[in-house]
Amino acid sequence: MTETDSVTLTRSEYDALIARTEELEDTLAARMADDGSRIPHEVALAIMDGERPVAAYRRHRRLTLRQLAARTGLAVGYLSEIERGLKPGSTSALSRIADAVGTTIDTLVRLD
Repeated sequence: MTETDSVTLTRSEYDALIARTEELEDTLAARMADDGSRIPHEVALAIMDGERPVAAYRRHRRLTLRQLAARTGLAVGYLSEIERGLKPGSTSALSRIADAVGTTIDTLVRLD
């Protein structure tokens, strides 16, 4: 195409193009506004199936316990205990985990 080329659309084609553009703009705005508190579908399903949030997020991010330990500076054993519900995890630990898996602390806390 050159600068002088033009395209003609019907009104319905133009309206559909505008609607799709607005939909994409809304989707982009929602993604950019996500502060990490939105729970991915896969994680939500795992939690509903009884998995602990820390484990669900770790698996969702495709991290091993060792990789998560390296990212957080926490011991593998301590992370394992948090994932199995044997320890609640300190605020500091949960904050480091949340940063490592891209979410917020409140999405990692499970109220039994």
